[in-house]
Amino acid sequence: MWFWFALGSAVFASLTSILAKIGIENVNSNLATAIRTVVVVIMAWGMVFLTNAQGGISQISKKSWIFLILSGLATGGSWLCYYRALQAGQASKVVPIDKLSVVITLVMAFVFLHEEFTAKSLIGCLLIGAGTLVMVL
Repeated sequence: MWFWFALGSAVFASLTSILAKIGIENVNSNLATAIRTVVVVIMAWGMVFLTNAQGGISQISKKSWIFLILSGLATGGSWLCYYRALQAGQASKVVPIDKLSVVITLVMAFVFLHEEFTAKSLIGCLLIGAGTLVMVL
Protein backbone atom coordinates (compact mmCIF):
# COMPACT_ATOMS: atom_id res chain seq x y z
CA MET A 1 0.00 0.00 0.00
CA TRP A 2 2.87 2.41 0.76
CA PHE A 3 3.94 2.21 -2.88
CA TRP A 4 0.63 3.58 -4.16
CA PHE A 5 0.72 6.45 -1.67
CA ALA A 6 4.32 7.21 -2.67
CA LEU A 7 3.33 7.16 -6.35
CA GLY A 8 0.38 9.43 -5.58
CA SER A 9 2.77 11.76 -3.80
CA ALA A 10 4.98 11.89 -6.89
CA VAL A 11 2.02 12.64 -9.17
CA PHE A 12 0.70 15.37 -6.87
CA ALA A 13 4.22 16.83 -6.49
CA SER A 14 4.55 17.05 -10.26
CA LEU A 15 1.16 18.75 -10.48
CA THR A 16 2.29 21.11 -7.73
CA SER A 17 5.25 22.21 -9.83
CA ILE A 18 3.29 22.73 -13.04
CA LEU A 19 0.32 24.46 -11.40
CA ALA A 20 2.61 26.64 -9.27
CA LYS A 21 4.72 27.71 -12.25
CA ILE A 22 1.55 28.86 -14.03
CA GLY A 23 0.04 30.47 -10.92
CA ILE A 24 3.15 32.24 -9.66
CA GLU A 25 3.45 34.48 -12.70
CA ASN A 26 3.43 38.13 -11.54
CA VAL A 27 2.94 37.07 -7.90
CA ASN A 28 5.51 37.53 -5.13
CA SER A 29 6.96 34.09 -4.36
CA ASN A 30 6.56 34.54 -0.58
CA LEU A 31 2.90 35.53 -1.02
CA ALA A 32 2.35 32.54 -3.30
CA THR A 33 3.91 30.24 -0.69
CA ALA A 34 1.66 31.70 2.01
CA ILE A 35 -1.45 31.15 -0.11
CA ARG A 36 -0.39 27.56 -0.84
CA THR A 37 0.29 26.99 2.85
CA VAL A 38 -3.18 28.16 3.89
CA VAL A 39 -4.73 25.75 1.40
CA VAL A 40 -2.55 22.90 2.72
CA VAL A 41 -3.47 23.73 6.34
CA ILE A 42 -7.19 23.73 5.56
CA MET A 43 -6.88 20.47 3.64
CA ALA A 44 -4.78 18.77 6.36
CA TRP A 45 -7.12 19.78 9.20
CA GLY A 46 -10.07 18.75 7.05
CA MET A 47 -8.57 15.26 6.81
CA VAL A 48 -7.95 15.20 10.59
CA PHE A 49 -11.62 15.93 11.29
CA LEU A 50 -12.87 13.73 8.45
CA THR A 51 -10.98 10.75 9.91
CA ASN A 52 -11.85 11.75 13.49
CA ALA A 53 -8.16 11.90 14.47
CA GLN A 54 -8.31 15.17 16.43
CA GLY A 55 -8.50 13.31 19.74
CA GLY A 56 -4.88 12.21 19.33
CA ILE A 57 -3.49 15.72 19.89
CA SER A 58 -3.31 15.29 23.66
CA GLN A 59 -1.34 12.05 23.26
CA ILE A 60 1.54 13.60 21.31
CA SER A 61 4.77 13.54 23.32
CA LYS A 62 6.96 16.60 23.91
CA LYS A 63 9.69 15.06 21.73
CA SER A 64 7.24 14.49 18.89
CA TRP A 65 5.97 18.09 19.19
CA ILE A 66 9.52 19.43 18.96
CA PHE A 67 10.41 17.35 15.92
CA LEU A 68 7.09 17.98 14.17
CA ILE A 69 7.58 21.73 14.67
CA LEU A 70 11.16 21.50 13.36
CA SER A 71 9.90 19.48 10.39
CA GLY A 72 7.29 22.17 9.73
CA LEU A 73 9.97 24.86 9.79
CA ALA A 74 12.06 22.81 7.36
CA THR A 75 9.02 22.40 5.10
CA GLY A 76 8.39 26.14 5.20
CA GLY A 77 12.01 26.86 4.31
CA SER A 78 11.86 24.33 1.49
CA TRP A 79 8.65 25.79 0.08
CA LEU A 80 9.93 29.38 0.25
CA CYS A 81 13.12 28.41 -1.58
CA TYR A 82 11.26 26.23 -4.06
CA TYR A 83 8.73 28.89 -5.03
CA ARG A 84 11.44 31.52 -5.41
CA ALA A 85 13.49 29.17 -7.59
CA LEU A 86 10.40 28.21 -9.59
CA GLN A 87 9.54 31.84 -10.16
CA ALA A 88 13.04 32.68 -11.37
CA GLY A 89 13.86 29.49 -13.28
CA GLN A 90 12.40 26.89 -15.58
CA ALA A 91 10.35 24.14 -13.91
CA SER A 92 12.26 21.56 -15.97
CA LYS A 93 15.49 22.69 -14.28
CA VAL A 94 14.25 23.59 -10.79
CA VAL A 95 12.41 20.32 -10.16
CA PRO A 96 15.37 17.97 -10.81
CA ILE A 97 17.57 20.02 -8.47
CA ASP A 98 14.81 19.96 -5.85
CA LYS A 99 14.69 16.17 -6.17
CA LEU A 100 18.33 15.99 -5.08
CA SER A 101 16.56 15.91 -1.72
CA VAL A 102 16.37 12.14 -2.29
CA VAL A 103 20.17 11.90 -2.23
CA ILE A 104 20.47 14.26 0.73
CA THR A 105 17.79 12.32 2.63
CA LEU A 106 19.57 9.00 2.06
CA VAL A 107 22.83 10.43 3.39
CA MET A 108 21.12 12.06 6.38
CA ALA A 109 19.18 8.85 7.14
CA PHE A 110 22.51 7.01 7.23
CA VAL A 111 24.21 9.61 9.45
CA PHE A 112 21.38 10.55 11.84
CA LEU A 113 19.00 7.57 11.79
CA HIS A 114 21.70 4.93 11.33
CA GLU A 115 19.83 3.40 8.40
CA GLU A 116 21.70 1.02 6.17
CA PHE A 117 23.55 2.58 3.24
CA THR A 118 24.13 -0.18 0.72
CA ALA A 119 25.92 -0.43 -2.60
CA LYS A 120 22.46 -0.15 -4.18
CA SER A 121 21.86 3.11 -2.29
CA LEU A 122 25.22 4.47 -3.39
CA ILE A 123 24.60 3.58 -7.03
CA GLY A 124 21.12 5.11 -6.85
CA CYS A 125 22.51 8.32 -5.36
CA LEU A 126 25.17 8.53 -8.05
CA LEU A 127 22.59 7.95 -10.79
CA ILE A 128 20.20 10.54 -9.37
CA GLY A 129 23.08 13.03 -9.09
CA ALA A 130 24.23 12.29 -12.65
CA GLY A 131 20.66 12.46 -13.96
CA THR A 132 20.14 15.81 -12.28
CA LEU A 133 23.34 17.13 -13.80
CA VAL A 134 22.31 15.94 -17.28
CA MET A 135 18.85 17.53 -16.96
CA VAL A 136 20.14 20.87 -15.68
CA LEU A 137 23.01 21.37 -18.14
